[in-house]
Amino acid sequence: MQAFTFRSEQVQDLADFLHGFPVNSQSTPSTINIVVGSPARGEAFVSARCSACHATDALRAFSAKIDDAKVLQQMWLMPGSGGRGGPPPPIPPPPISATVTLPTGERVQGRLERVDDFSVSLTQADGRRRTFRTAGTEAKVDIRNPLQPHIELLSTYTDSDIHDVTAYLVALKAGR
Repeated sequence: MQAFTFRSEQVQDLADFLHGFPVNSQSTPSTINIVVGSPARGEAFVSARCSACHATDALRAFSAKIDDAKVLQQMWLMPGSGGRGGPPPPIPPPPISATVTLPTGERVQGRLERVDDFSVSLTQADGRRRTFRTAGTEAKVDIRNPLQPHIELLSTYTDSDIHDVTAYLVALKAGR
């Protein structure tokens, strides 16, 4: 990783930010305000990049369910993420589904439970759990993650995009 060259004010800002995180369950929550972007630019970004999948009313309803701006930001960046070792997300992620096509042509669909280099396990709509060996077979596995578009966008966001979209969602929540 390349070295960063920060001005002293930036180092102080970074230190303040890092020290604002709770250390354990007895710590007080961070008071750092992350809502520093432009709601208008956030709305333009959402209109250009997100509106094909997300309507304004749905975004307003989503925002209304989350009280903390930091959690709201994390949830729109990566819906369903709760953070390692943290509390569960306020809105559970949609399930990942899988379709296994066996060499016989039979297709089995369900909620993905586990996948590795050797097998795949899924739970069918009727609640039955099935596991299929994939290594050394001609079984084909198609996985559909409804959050894939969010995952693909993660590497494209600038800091400004993140702050602007968060400010827009906060504004939607406030009814603006």
